[in-house]
Amino acid sequence: MNAIPQILKSNDGAAIASTARKINLKDILPALDLYSSWGLNVRISNTIGKECNQFAGSDKERAEDLQRLFDDKDIKAVFCARGGYGTARILDSLDYGKFLENPKWLVGYSDVTALLMHLYYKYSAESIHGTMPVDIKNRQTCPAYETLKSILFENKTEISAPYNPMNVCSSAEGDLIGGNLSVMYSLLGSESFGDTAGKVLIIEDLDEYIYHIDRMMTALKRAGKLSGLKALLVGEFVKLHDNDIPFGKDYRQVIYDSVAEYHIPVAFDIPVGHIGTRNCAFIHGHKARIEITEGGTLIQQ
Repeated sequence: MNAIPQILKSNDGAAIASTARKINLKDILPALDLYSSWGLNVRISNTIGKECNQFAGSDKERAEDLQRLFDDKDIKAVFCARGGYGTARILDSLDYGKFLENPKWLVGYSDVTALLMHLYYKYSAESIHGTMPVDIKNRQTCPAYETLKSILFENKTEISAPYNPMNVCSSAEGDLIGGNLSVMYSLLGSESFGDTAGKVLIIEDLDEYIYHIDRMMTALKRAGKLSGLKALLVGEFVKLHDNDIPFGKDYRQVIYDSVAEYHIPVAFDIPVGHIGTRNCAFIHGHKARIEITEGGTLIQQ
């Protein structure tokens, strides 16, 4: 049985914390305004404004800050302020006991993928892969904010994507997991990245070389993370690079070739990842129904 947070209601407590890179208060004020407009009572955590090299405080400070929020029964949701790097450094310093007694929504993506995966694989806890405060600029209506709000207050979401000729059309159902490919690659061999058989895996990335996408997909394949999937969903891969001697394939072909032999459903161009207002939220670790047709892709939770 998965640990599933309760839906939020008006006046519920929430907090903004940074588990990774440093961030200033002014950079999260638009998010504070948006969450408050949803009726949440939002607390700014101790890590906002802290600095230790590139991190929002030392590993100890970031872990202690998140621990306080995990243990606080009045906090129903924790919004990770930003990604960058550093979340994996504190995973093993946390006590998840009170969090599991009173599950709360943990929201983030990119580097926070490490925490989402850890919560799912070690504790069967559901969380939210969704936009973070650093990305929020105003209260505008957009898919990123709408899908996040729908999960928090209704525990459901729906994501659609246009048809791509490289899609492998079919339907599938399974727990939807994943996020940033580079972060998942870094989790290989740890308890934070377990068996993927029967799962729907979603991947996205930013600022990578084509050859390294191939390296990461090859590593996942050799580790047995691709062969038992129910489906593979490919989000946005943005700001990619190639070498002076071109790799010879684009990222879509690299990913397609890595799973072609398994004959599983595959869908590209899912609006998930480092794409600002189009970064649609999904419930990480929750069962999803996937329909991939010539009319497009539909993901329902």
